[in-house]
Amino acid sequence: MPVLRMLQRVMGQMLQSPAGGYRAAFLPGRVLGTSSWHIPADANFHSGSLSGTDRPPRVLITGGLGQLGVGLATLLREHFGTDNVILTDIRKPSDQVFHSGPFIYSDVLDYKNLREIVVNHRITWLIHYGALLSAVGETNVSLAKAVNITGLHNVLDIALEHNLRLFVPSTIGAFGPTSPRDPTPDLCIQRPRTIYGVSKVHAELMGEYYYYRYGLDFRCLRYPGIISADSEPGGGTTDYAVQIFHDAIKDGKYECYLKPSTRLPMMYIDDCLRATLEVMEAPAESLSLRTYNINAMSFCPEELAQEVLKHMPEFQITYKVDSVRQAIAESWPMKFDDSNARKDWGWKHDFDLPELVTTMLSFLDPESRVAQAN
Repeated sequence: MPVLRMLQRVMGQMLQSPAGGYRAAFLPGRVLGTSSWHIPADANFHSGSLSGTDRPPRVLITGGLGQLGVGLATLLREHFGTDNVILTDIRKPSDQVFHSGPFIYSDVLDYKNLREIVVNHRITWLIHYGALLSAVGETNVSLAKAVNITGLHNVLDIALEHNLRLFVPSTIGAFGPTSPRDPTPDLCIQRPRTIYGVSKVHAELMGEYYYYRYGLDFRCLRYPGIISADSEPGGGTTDYAVQIFHDAIKDGKYECYLKPSTRLPMMYIDDCLRATLEVMEAPAESLSLRTYNINAMSFCPEELAQEVLKHMPEFQITYKVDSVRQAIAESWPMKFDDSNARKDWGWKHDFDLPELVTTMLSFLDPESRVAQAN
């Protein structure tokens, strides 16, 4: 007993900080990624939010030069300040991106480097966009496994160790041919048949496990196909809905790789980015789920082309079906049921199909009649 009391006094002295506060005790955990991490002995549902202070979050975005990262960084910098949002990627940024705010080289497979960035820059929110998309992943499965799964393990371990609020996006690709497709609810059978989809189901389940087992503040949205004008298509199955606008303005025609009637859920990028910010800011007690569907519109190539024709009567669309992408699309939801997101944290989209087409044509062709009319 005297030895036990002595150990208790020593531990009390170790845990007490110089400022008179207390630091949480940590127990070593089993390695899931590439380096060791620790589990709080008093694990609870913690997060890296403002926690009653006026300090904005310090945000790190991995895979930041993809379709969504730059736009999200712009939105978050407007809310939290330019220096509080750090973009990272393994590619060289454009001059515009480099001079718009902090940028750091980081590979999600380099655990030590990523951990150093989190520590040195006092990160509190981690947005993990580093991933290979559906069509690209099928051409390089080994790389997709490394980036999408090992990279995820690294950010999970780092977020747990450093008490971060972690956001990992999921996708319509997390579902498979046996899933209900119209509509697809938040909770149902998934069974995807692409490495991208499998890795996203893995991310959803691992994040939920870390939340219930260790108290990690993990948040996830299943994005539909995202349409944006200021980034090039990135190899996803839904990218026809972006490429069609580029080709319509450049050539007046477009050859689509999906069948005319292939219906998929879609969303304009502004809605997607706003949803991401809103779910990250939502009070923890308002969230009944860790992973939510979000939806805005659902259309097929034929319907999108008809809407483009209203603005460009000479536009022509033809079809040359890619069997791989068509099979992927036919295994995905036709429409998302996002009623839980709307009920729990007030999600509401702004852009429907007519607004989407008008916005895209105006952005890509500022001299057009569409842009002048708007």
